Amino acid sequence: MKLNDLRDNAGSRLKSKRLGRGIGSGKGKTSGKGVKGQKAREGVALNGFEGGQLPIYRRLPKRGFTNIFRKEYAPVNIGAVAAAIAAGKIDAGQPISEDTLRAAGLVRGGKVVGVRLLANGEITQAVTITVSGASATAIAAVQAAGGSVTTTVAAKAAAAAA
Repeated sequence: MKLNDLRDNAGSRLKSKRLGRGIGSGKGKTSGKGVKGQKAREGVALNGFEGGQLPIYRRLPKRGFTNIFRKEYAPVNIGAVAAAIAAGKIDAGQPISEDTLRAAGLVRGGKVVGVRLLANGEITQAVTITVSGASATAIAAVQAAGGSVTTTVAAKAAAAAA
């Protein structure tokens, strides 16, 4: 077998219909595009146009909005922090900050403004963690292990009560 012996299987490639090659071809003259008009011309794509009928994107109601001032917080579970400590990526003796978590590879994404500590997993070492926010369960789990959690962003409930 040589490269010049290679061929497609018979019937695997259909020949395209040649348009505008006389009336005997079945696709002569107007080439199956009807007569004149915008859609008989080349390069016309009328996306969303429904022949004058009100398009579906205008018939359906619009709901909601996007808050352009929304702040994204990267979720980090205490189980992931414990795994990073066990792997030697984080030193448990030193205070753990958001920069430490990012350096250890636990925080991904460039648009995040902070880190929120969540309670998935278990932690057994006493650690000092400073993050933007933390769930009440995560704070309780770290304190049960003998550590402490400090949040830099005030919780909404605390702000509402003040």
